[in-house]
Amino acid sequence: MAVTSILEWGRSGTDVSVKEVASTREDLVTMLFGTIMISGLAIDGWAHKNVIDTLEGFFTPYHGVLYLGYAGTAAWTFLLAYRRRDRAPVWWRDGWPSGYRLGAIGALIFFVGGFGDMIWHQTIGIEIGLLPSFSPTHIVASIGGIILGTSPLRSWWASREGGVRSFTGVLSMTYAIMGALVMLNYGASFMTIAPARPYEPVLGDYGGIIDTPQEFLAVQGVSSYIITTLLLTVPLLLMHRRRATFGAGAALVAGIAVRLMVINEFPSPYLTVCAVAVCGALLADLALVRLDAARGAEAPLRLPLAGAVYAGLVCAGQLAGLELAQGVRWPAELWAGTIVLVAGLGALLGGLAARPARHDV
Repeated sequence: MAVTSILEWGRSGTDVSVKEVASTREDLVTMLFGTIMISGLAIDGWAHKNVIDTLEGFFTPYHGVLYLGYAGTAAWTFLLAYRRRDRAPVWWRDGWPSGYRLGAIGALIFFVGGFGDMIWHQTIGIEIGLLPSFSPTHIVASIGGIILGTSPLRSWWASREGGVRSFTGVLSMTYAIMGALVMLNYGASFMTIAPARPYEPVLGDYGGIIDTPQEFLAVQGVSSYIITTLLLTVPLLLMHRRRATFGAGAALVAGIAVRLMVINEFPSPYLTVCAVAVCGALLADLALVRLDAARGAEAPLRLPLAGAVYAGLVCAGQLAGLELAQGVRWPAELWAGTIVLVAGLGALLGGLAARPARHDV
């Protein structure tokens, strides 16, 4: 099993530590345990919404799957360092393959959050509605799980390889945003019905605009598209900054869609929204790969263009799916402006992610 070794040298020229990139097989095993963990997270989210009357405390079958996946991922992460103790005698400090030391820290953070969640459930009870997204123990565990589960992503970046490495890296990032959705379920645009409701400004007796429930709903809808754009575009740009990978953007959208559909038992209007949004993301993936082939990976404004194309097409796909399933009743200024708004936000994020040109430093 070939493993790439990278020597890090101190200022004195002496060997400080040995950094290794995990093998492809090791990353695949990590993703196997990560799949169990994210599956447990999905079914636990489903249980919190659909079978809450049968949940009693922390010790449930749904938590069992989640924590089995966590235990496997954490144990495998520590084993990867321990197996390298012949090359790094202080293995718990120096034996980690690239990307996995941070994962080990994530495992400890998840443990703290999970232990706290057990106490929380046993003393305070089960969260329902919006409460699971704001539970402090859920937030801590989610952050730890994201750090732990993205070890193969960082390993992919360190290896600078494509092929199966790209698969494990993209899947790792997809699981990360599925985990982040625990804290952002309430803000996901895939589940908003706002564009299917009419909006007309209402004038008051003295000429001013009156705040109405329709206006609040429209604001909530636009806000959800902004939140979802941030959730999707930031990780897409992190991957695209290193290499154009076909399917990366679609995988992120599909990951969010699968989690939301499982939790909500595949409601038909939103299922169409998710399906067409994935198609929009696939179009963006194709466009970004073709742009890199034509313009090169160092082309000016590469990341701002990528952010705009991806965010705009995913948003347009969601609205097109809602139009097919139920009909969009927002005025043209609102739905078209939302697409332009998120495309501009994507371009801004791309500009922030881009490396400064030499003359700008």
